[in-house]
Amino acid sequence: MLVLNLRFLSELILHIETATKICSVALSDSGTLLDSLDKEPSEYIHGEYLTIFINELLQDCNKSLKDLDAISVSIGPGSYTGLRIGLAVAKGLCFGLKIPLITVETLDSLLALGRIVQPDQNLCAVLDARRMEVYSKIISSEETVMSDTEATIIDESTFTDFEPFVCFGDGAAKLSGIWAGRDVTINNDIKLSAKGQLNISISKFRNSDFEDLAYTKPLYIKEFKVG
Repeated sequence: MLVLNLRFLSELILHIETATKICSVALSDSGTLLDSLDKEPSEYIHGEYLTIFINELLQDCNKSLKDLDAISVSIGPGSYTGLRIGLAVAKGLCFGLKIPLITVETLDSLLALGRIVQPDQNLCAVLDARRMEVYSKIISSEETVMSDTEATIIDESTFTDFEPFVCFGDGAAKLSGIWAGRDVTINNDIKLSAKGQLNISISKFRNSDFEDLAYTKPLYIKEFKVG
């Protein structure tokens, strides 16, 4: 008698990214991207447009909210307001639909996008945190964590121990001047997107690595380390 494992016949996940000014949503099935919607306005628009973008995305994919099996959301670090809005929407949908919530660290999502473009380099993902401060994480070409998620005040010698590396994210542009002459490549084309959550979220989904809706909070990093 043939016995089917029905557990993962449906793996439709909505991904939400609101950690920066970029407002991004994506839809995947079994880890494969179906479609995405990314907007990069000059101001924060998450509160006004996030649910609109979600509905547009689902409609474009001929899906509805009731088809979702889980929701993944960027948990931080990043903009306090953006993170709160994204998590609140994700929690509300998960509660109403009775589906699990998955969280993905913002810098891990950004690093996943960078790895697609730079498969053989050390990667340094940075998010702008005001002035010369950034949230950062660095991994080697073999995916070893060289410097874990932290808040750093950048100067001319920050992260010299990890060179050469490719630096990207919305905090990278302001570093090109003070890091001139170093063995660092600044890539301003790699931008944060909900698409970066796909591989991490499907792994968590299959391992039932879900969050508690009542207690999950954004990952805020307040203390800055001098680079």
